[in-house]
Amino acid sequence: MRLSLERRLFVSAALLAVVAGVVPATAATAAPVTPPAPAEPAQQATPDMEALTKALQNTLDAGAPGALARYTGPDGVKSKTLGVQDTAYGTPMDVQSRFRIGSVSKTFSSVVLLQLVNEGRVDLDTPVNHYLPGLLPDDRITVRHLMTHRSGLSDYTNAMFENTVPGFEAVRNKVFSYQDLVTLSLAEPRTTEPGVSYKYSNTNFVVVGMIIEKVTGKPVEKEYDRRIIKPLKLRNTSYVHPSTAIRGEHAHGYLHPDEDGQPLVDSTEQTVSWAQTAGAVISNAADLNTFMSGLAGGKLLPARMLDLMTTMTPTDATNTRFYGLGLRRYDLSCGTQVFGHTGTVQGFYTYAFATRDGKRSLSAMANTSNDGAANTALGGTLEAAFCGKPTTAPGNTNAKARSLTSNQTPAPVLAPAERDLPERR
Repeated sequence: MRLSLERRLFVSAALLAVVAGVVPATAATAAPVTPPAPAEPAQQATPDMEALTKALQNTLDAGAPGALARYTGPDGVKSKTLGVQDTAYGTPMDVQSRFRIGSVSKTFSSVVLLQLVNEGRVDLDTPVNHYLPGLLPDDRITVRHLMTHRSGLSDYTNAMFENTVPGFEAVRNKVFSYQDLVTLSLAEPRTTEPGVSYKYSNTNFVVVGMIIEKVTGKPVEKEYDRRIIKPLKLRNTSYVHPSTAIRGEHAHGYLHPDEDGQPLVDSTEQTVSWAQTAGAVISNAADLNTFMSGLAGGKLLPARMLDLMTTMTPTDATNTRFYGLGLRRYDLSCGTQVFGHTGTVQGFYTYAFATRDGKRSLSAMANTSNDGAANTALGGTLEAAFCGKPTTAPGNTNAKARSLTSNQTPAPVLAPAERDLPERR
């Protein structure tokens, strides 16, 4: 099983190697444009729980101690867990447990900022320095550039986690200010001119957090709570920076060292101060389902803001992955589009996605990181949940097609997972 996964990773990696980066805009002020995309299938698929279980098992085979997935849709709630959430005691993974959601936090930050845009308090195309005078060395960088990862600001985590475990241990209990993190970024060369091309950087959403606090005059956790957590009644979601503990029932996170054969590092307790509004939210699978479905269903933003949020640009060479304003879009093999975000924080991988109408959603988590094969395998839960079992096209009388069962149908080739943090494995 592991061999099959590695072969799929090799094929996908070779494809991505053909084209480095993504298609750039032709001018510094060019806006992202959503390419034509496949339409949502007329009949929505029922989740393929066998394939979803297989995706979770592939995740464990690749090195994760445990994994979970929770789907919500017209046919109800379906969930599956495998492995353990605490290796010391062998505690089985629990679908209700809390965990660190990493860069899914960026979508929380984006919702708050877009609410401020809707209120007329922030303008997407106004320079960041208008709101935070003197913060950045380039007045051309706008709020929109931050939210679409087109600012050119270097990602400070590249140097911070050049050596995965030592880098983590150096910041595990450290408390940074927003300014500290921006200063680390500005010490590195810029990656692109503002607006020219997509280049993922955690720095962008640190600055988003600064704008939220400057405009509202309140700590960002208060704005998360008032604008998202309370309206959606998210009982297991919190932003507790810089507290190190995860309250209540929770999964432990396990970080893979860069060197093969070394023991996993329990990375559960940390300040996550190195990420803050780019990645420090805690939640659970049910709350993430509610959040993504609520967002897509119009409970947090009006239609025009959602349209802005879902205006996308490609992020890689597969032409199946896109980024809008703090939101990813994946185009699955069956033609279904799903919107949400991936998340990586030391010890946890997360996928949280929903269909554009918000009627179907999936949350998946594996309690490991610095293990790209496990992250890619976990992404297979999206295909299983939203595409369901493969079927033969109506009217196809080909004998081979008639005899092909779902067990014999090859699984979709999974492109390597997108990286929200630098990883060495």
